[in-house]
Amino acid sequence: MDYQTNPMRGIRGAITVERDNANEIAAATLLLFETMMEKNQLVPDDVTAVFITVTHDLKSAFPARSIRKIEKYRFLPLMCAQEIPVEGALKRCIRLMMIAFCPSASQDAIRHVYLGETQKLRMDLKGENNG
Repeated sequence: MDYQTNPMRGIRGAITVERDNANEIAAATLLLFETMMEKNQLVPDDVTAVFITVTHDLKSAFPARSIRKIEKYRFLPLMCAQEIPVEGALKRCIRLMMIAFCPSASQDAIRHVYLGETQKLRMDLKGENNG
């Protein structure tokens, strides 16, 4: 990819898990991350950093660890944080903000990914670019 002509963009994604379980959190995080990569036609070197947040009810695992275990992402900067505990917010939710060089210069060409229950977070994207 020519980084001179391909802009850096933020790509959002979210997914929920059924329960606070380390294996479920790892599997959901990987599914979300890989779907975001695929839908935006990215390769590992395109991604500069990933910020991951979890709701306060997910405490059994660091989601970043599941991505870091994949050799090609071993040195990718990943950071986990806890979401603001807003009353009535979606439960057991993992959110990703990926910063990447993208093949399209257009902001509306970015494919944000909201899987399962999280689709209601961005009803404005329903049918456009939801997972």
